[in-house]
Amino acid sequence: MGPLSYYQLYELNHAALSPMRAAADAMRLALRNPFNPIGQTPFGKNWSAGLELFERVTRRYGKPVFGLPTTLVGGTRVPVTERVVWQRPFCGLIHFERGLDRPRNDPKMLIVAPMSGHYATLLRGTVEAMLPKHEVYITDWADARTVPLADGPFDLDDYIDYVISMLHFLGGDTHVVAVCQPAVPVLAAAAVMETRGDPYIPRSMTLMGGPIDTRVNPTAVNKLAEGKSIDWFQKNVIMQVPFPHQGFMRDVYPGFLQLSGFMGMNLDRHVSAHKQYFKHLVEGDGDSQTKHTEFYDEYLAVMDLTAEFYLQTVDTVFIRHALPKGEMMHRGMPVDLTAIRNIALLTVEGENDDISGVGQTKAAQDLCVNLPDEKRAHYVQPKVGHYGVFNGSRFRSEIAPRIGDFVLTHNRPEMIAKPVRPAAPPAPVVEASPAPAEAEGAPVAEITPKRARPRARKNGLAAILLAAPSGVADDLKLISGVGPKLESTLNAIGIFHFWQLAGLTAAQLAELDDRLAFKGRAARDKWVEQAAALAGETAPADQKVG
Repeated sequence: MGPLSYYQLYELNHAALSPMRAAADAMRLALRNPFNPIGQTPFGKNWSAGLELFERVTRRYGKPVFGLPTTLVGGTRVPVTERVVWQRPFCGLIHFERGLDRPRNDPKMLIVAPMSGHYATLLRGTVEAMLPKHEVYITDWADARTVPLADGPFDLDDYIDYVISMLHFLGGDTHVVAVCQPAVPVLAAAAVMETRGDPYIPRSMTLMGGPIDTRVNPTAVNKLAEGKSIDWFQKNVIMQVPFPHQGFMRDVYPGFLQLSGFMGMNLDRHVSAHKQYFKHLVEGDGDSQTKHTEFYDEYLAVMDLTAEFYLQTVDTVFIRHALPKGEMMHRGMPVDLTAIRNIALLTVEGENDDISGVGQTKAAQDLCVNLPDEKRAHYVQPKVGHYGVFNGSRFRSEIAPRIGDFVLTHNRPEMIAKPVRPAAPPAPVVEASPAPAEAEGAPVAEITPKRARPRARKNGLAAILLAAPSGVADDLKLISGVGPKLESTLNAIGIFHFWQLAGLTAAQLAELDDRLAFKGRAARDKWVEQAAALAGETAPADQKVG
């Protein structure tokens, strides 16, 4: 048995301190009892404050809640209910449903939260500011230590696929907002979707404080990442989840290491904040105590990241700068930002951002060279740091209204400039059968020859299956959610063309689902509608799924 990892030592330390933390909490409650005279003395107040401080700095903070029970819509306060509407092993999509008396045609907004160590609740203020005038959804990324090893890996390519799948689920009238880290995968997802001619591209995307090109105005975080090799990160920060967590033996970048790094950047500020907290406890300053606990309950709640996602992100974004250099790949295909022609782009930066320097997010504007000027905007918020870009008073009063304005400006369907596709090979022409003899003088309809294509009949999946492709097989990987392995499975079943999937009835889709390893994927990712769009036809209403 080798030496214990930092993760195991961290867990051991936490377990060893548990009895002392429980004792400190019990003594604190005893001192605060109004019938205990010692608690009212200066000695008792200092003792109680020290015990509470000890309990808080040794506590493991769990996942916070959003805590947004109501919002103000049109001057009326309405209830808000959180509902998970889309789920995968590493992410859930939360919809903040507003209890409206009458329907509103508010823009649909997908907020992509960062997967960088903190939970999605870090964007509580962002959600709260957008709720009154938008139908808000947010990504709720899972803590990797809670995901069993059997659920497989999760890397940057999977992240991009998740974003695309969520946009398919929400429909083509969605506006996406990426805060910090997800600016890169969201921009990449937009490029992938535009390259494919995907009908579910968002109407706009807002990138806030994101590391699109970290060569511009590099910060201490950027320099640290660029100054180390990927092997260094692999050896020094990747560890296995210890027992008894659900993700036991999964390789992860632990959240406590990420938190240590962030706190180390401003250690004196955090030490000073806890000194002030001790002072406020002794003085009984309830308001200041509340502000401190609200901030640190969120800030100290951290999650693990899968090793493959962390390492691929560090290598792609911070070491190789693959996206701005035009070298980023997704599932073996280049991520071409010049393909972005239809998705309106807003970039937002903070003047004092010490994590994503000024100019790093704006780089997206320079990379999307084929986007018309009327579809782009950039804004730098004075006197705010990284967190001020998406939270706080200046965000609410100056940034959020600009985002809302941009979304409304581009909240209308427009003619989509589709990418040029290679011409299909000439299709065989089938002679139309002669029509039965009609009564004399009856009008005769002109019959136009069409491409020969087996049509789905209502008698099972076998009706549309082929022994071999009809001509050149279609690239089924253009359908979001279909990778090389799944494409091979579909080919083995007898599906080679988009029109085969586009013509599936609900019964045939259910039969196909029974043959696939991932139950419900075809319906969740809307394969029928995607295939119909790629085949250049519209699926009949009775065949639409999801």
